[in-house]
Order: sequence, then C-alpha cells, then structure tokens
Amino acid sequence: MTAPDKINRFAIPLQIPTTWTPEQAFAVFELLDELRDAIWRCYALQVQEEYRDQLAQHAEQRPIDPDDPPF
Repeated sequence: MTAPDKINRFAIPLQIPTTWTPEQAFAVFELLDELRDAIWRCYALQVQEEYRDQLAQHAEQRPIDPDDPPF
C-alpha cells in the first residue's frame, strides 16, 4: 500500500458549497490562512522536516533515468 492510498482510505471527502457569497468565501479563506500561520508558528521545524522526508521518499520511489534530460 502506498502512502497516498493509506491517506485516501481515511480521508473524508470535502465538499465546498457553490452557493457561498464572496464574503463567505473570503472569510473561509482568511480562516485557513490564519490556521496555516498558527500551525507554522508552532510546528515550523517539524513541518520542514516532514516535507524533506516526503521529498526524499518520493525521490527514492522514482529512480533517475540517466537518459532522461532534466528539462
């Protein structure tokens, strides 16, 4: 089982109403932005470490093809 499969198995589908007013959408957007900032203030180092681990794990799963040009 790959990591995305494991995550998706426990995911709750998120549906965003299409009937929000622009003000409601903006309020939710601001809330998410503030939540992101608060999480960053508390867990910046751990989030960075997890991000590095995820990138490294992804790189290990996808071997580099020496014949594939970088761009």
